[in-house]
Amino acid sequence: MGHATAGASGMARVRAGALALGAALAAACPLWLAGCSGGGGGSSAAGARVRANADLDWRDQIIYQIVTDRFADGDPNNNWNVDRTALGRYQGGDWEGIIQRADYLEALGVTAVWISPHVKNVEIDAGVAGYHGYWTQDFLATNPHFGDLGKLRQMVNVLHSRDILVIADIVTNHVGQLFYYDINLNGQPDEALYGSGQPGSPIKRVTEYDPDWDPNGIQAQVGHQRMGPAPIRWLHVPAINRVPPQPPEFQNPEWYHRRGRVVPDANGNWPLDQVLLGDFPGGLKDLATERQDVREALARVFAEWIRLVDFDGFRIDTLKHVEHGFWRYFCPRIREAARQRGKHNFFMFGEAFDGDDVLVGSYTQHDMVDAAFYFPQKYVAFDWVIKQGGPTRAIEELWARKSLYGQSPQPGGIGLAPAEIPVNFIDNHDVPRFLAGEPDDTRLRLAIEFLMCIPGVPCLYYGTEQGFRGAGDPANRERLWDTGYDTSHSLFRHIRRLIDVRKANVALRRGDTLVRWSTTRTGGEEDAGIFAFERRHPAQTLLYVMNVNSAKASHTAFQGGAMQTSFAGGTVLVDLLDPGYTVAVAPGGTAVVEVPPLRSRLLAPRP
Repeated sequence: MGHATAGASGMARVRAGALALGAALAAACPLWLAGCSGGGGGSSAAGARVRANADLDWRDQIIYQIVTDRFADGDPNNNWNVDRTALGRYQGGDWEGIIQRADYLEALGVTAVWISPHVKNVEIDAGVAGYHGYWTQDFLATNPHFGDLGKLRQMVNVLHSRDILVIADIVTNHVGQLFYYDINLNGQPDEALYGSGQPGSPIKRVTEYDPDWDPNGIQAQVGHQRMGPAPIRWLHVPAINRVPPQPPEFQNPEWYHRRGRVVPDANGNWPLDQVLLGDFPGGLKDLATERQDVREALARVFAEWIRLVDFDGFRIDTLKHVEHGFWRYFCPRIREAARQRGKHNFFMFGEAFDGDDVLVGSYTQHDMVDAAFYFPQKYVAFDWVIKQGGPTRAIEELWARKSLYGQSPQPGGIGLAPAEIPVNFIDNHDVPRFLAGEPDDTRLRLAIEFLMCIPGVPCLYYGTEQGFRGAGDPANRERLWDTGYDTSHSLFRHIRRLIDVRKANVALRRGDTLVRWSTTRTGGEEDAGIFAFERRHPAQTLLYVMNVNSAKASHTAFQGGAMQTSFAGGTVLVDLLDPGYTVAVAPGGTAVVEVPPLRSRLLAPRP
């Protein structure tokens, strides 16, 4: 195969071939739209039919994250390059499978699905397939493993007909490994040794596909002599779709930072300049999102997908790898594109894969995302407190940092302040499943109860309802069809019951939150492991109490001091999760609620 250079003549061809992304869209979209009106209906050449969602409150939703390749295989005709002996390869799931298993989603009770990135990807790299969707090659084409545009639109229409919203996962930070740095100027990708081995010149091995970070940009080098910036050369390997990116504007070398991959420091941390400007490890090439032309191109591409497919929201990948200014440009334009399409309350939540509330919250400020994918809560509440039995005071302290998140609704957004609507999750495709290493599902059941009762939007990772236990990637991306879609599974029934409880109680969805008890005690003390909070809405007040102590029952009192509540003395509270348990509120509004080990109670006044 030949390799294109990034020289002047090549760029002249790019400019001549596509003067603007709008022209590329205009040329591409009519071809896609031909023949897309069947099977799901309601579509026309103007784009997918619109679900306007003007009265939508995202706090009422339960999101279900789907790895499309692993959920359901509905169409065997797209099962090429499938290898079911290796989870790092395509398994065969597709949008037709989601259509065929919509009954399963309805039976579970979820109201929104978040699907894997839907655009065309590099087929395979270093033996691992692009089934996950994060290796973009063509921003304007669908991944043929999942289906064509018509099938994607049909899936969205079918889910909409069942009152299930659809959230697309999008990537703006990088493209796949589509070029290499020609460091030795020989026109082919190499792995070579550099350095003399003398003091100050250590010998190191460099791969031109994925060289280490250089703050000055990756440099050409022949022998010991550095010769200025290394040219980038686009790969042409059509068999694995490792070809220059589309639309053609994305073939401009100046649209990439070209500083090499992020390299952790001595403490294992990624320096900030590398986080923003470096290639994502694995050779994913970092886009120069501070450039106005790059910003405009990305906004137009993803706005077009709203028009074509009628998505209800975006989950945005790798927030912290892109500068804040990009989000202040991108998010308002996506909201405006959705409004022009007649779609209101378009929801954008983003992933900053970090436990630092200061960092995560910074992406929810004015004109940025509507909500954070709440990693700090995953690490503190789910991993430390519930899974490891840590002190529940840590959750109260976590919630006190709510002020670090946006305090006002985004202009033109969903009408809710980011601080009021975190997207909460127990696990996802990037971390081990909660059950990995657990002897049974007792703590998971508690985690699900907590997830359904806390403020924000609960997000379930597919397979949790079937007891999946995979550890790291790709073991945590199992095939769901191996379970037979068992709706009688005890975890499936547990989740369905809790979803029903959440839907039936407005305070769990839209109520304010007031912590009533937390503790630093984790041993044999009377309140060890207790955490309690009220959810308060004009229509009702509920009290949630959990015990993360695995050794003993605990209660909401310590050394004679009982928990204060908002309920009047004499009120009898009934446990909605265990109707056989009741507790009477004492004069003055205090209550001593006893909770068995690794259980929780959701208390409401008896009618």
